[in-house]
Amino acid sequence: MSVEPLQTAYAQGFPTVRQQSVFIENRVGALLQLTRLFDQTDIRILAVSVVYSVDCAIIRMILDQADAAHDVLTKNGFQVSDTELIVVSLPHGKRALLHTWAALIGGEISIHYVYPLLVRPKGSAAIACCVDNLEQAVRVLRERRFDLLDQSDLLNARDD
Repeated sequence: MSVEPLQTAYAQGFPTVRQQSVFIENRVGALLQLTRLFDQTDIRILAVSVVYSVDCAIIRMILDQADAAHDVLTKNGFQVSDTELIVVSLPHGKRALLHTWAALIGGEISIHYVYPLLVRPKGSAAIACCVDNLEQAVRVLRERRFDLLDQSDLLNARDD
């Protein structure tokens, strides 16, 4: 019996970004240890979110070289989970988030979580969104002329 590879949103042509979630013990220095793994590489952390609990923490990261980062993490004994997200380049103006949320709610898209990027791809602030329906979210945001970024857009993102 042959096993076919799973189709991901990226493989279907959606502009997505790969997030890596790492489970670490909730102890002093664990986040520093994780971050230092990339200090001796060309891999850059472009976004990070920490979800704290009593015994452990989940570190969600977007890295500019997702495959290489995954290899570094697993080689160093970390459990890694990959998830496809959409990254929205926010429109200029003080109501950027309002317009983004309104577009998604108008398309009946539920947002599981959101966090900002540490860099400004294409010169604008951007947010990573985990949504319940990637295909629908992409369609809705494109119809409303939002700029969606993919992994290749982040390769050249600068933090200046």
